[in-house]
This record gives sequence, structure tokens and C-alpha cells, in this order.
Amino acid sequence: MDQSSRTPIQLGAALRRYRKTSKMTQGGLGAAINKRQATISALESGEGGTLETLFAVLAALELEIVIRPRAKTSLEDLGEVF
Repeated sequence: MDQSSRTPIQLGAALRRYRKTSKMTQGGLGAAINKRQATISALESGEGGTLETLFAVLAALELEIVIRPRAKTSLEDLGEVF
């Protein structure tokens, strides 16, 4: 399933969902990429992390980033989603 993220918090939440789907703990993911559990927690909460850490997490979860133009949505369209 594709997941769009426009903020660090949204990206962190998506990574958390994929990690949990993979039945991996934050500690286990951290160990897989040689980072502390606290580093994974910060990334998942949108509070920090480096591009290096992000790409290591993506690789460990077998994910990739796709860059595309941002979809044009209006506030009315967003209301229909919720």
C-alpha cells in the first residue's frame, strides 16, 4: 500500500506502521541498523533523525521513497476524506 507523507510526523507514523507490520520492535530495528532504540523512537515521532538513519530504516523495512509532484487538494476535498 502506498503512503503519502508531507510532514515528519506523518512519515514517522508511516514508518511505525510498517515496522509493526514487520513484527519488529524499535529495539530490533535499531539493532538491525546499528542505532539506539531512542533514535528509532525519535524518527517515528517526527522529532529527529538524519537522512542516513532514514535510508537505513527504509532499507531494513524493505521500503523506498518515491518523489512525485504534490497532489492538488482543496479544503473541501479533505473534508470528504474524513
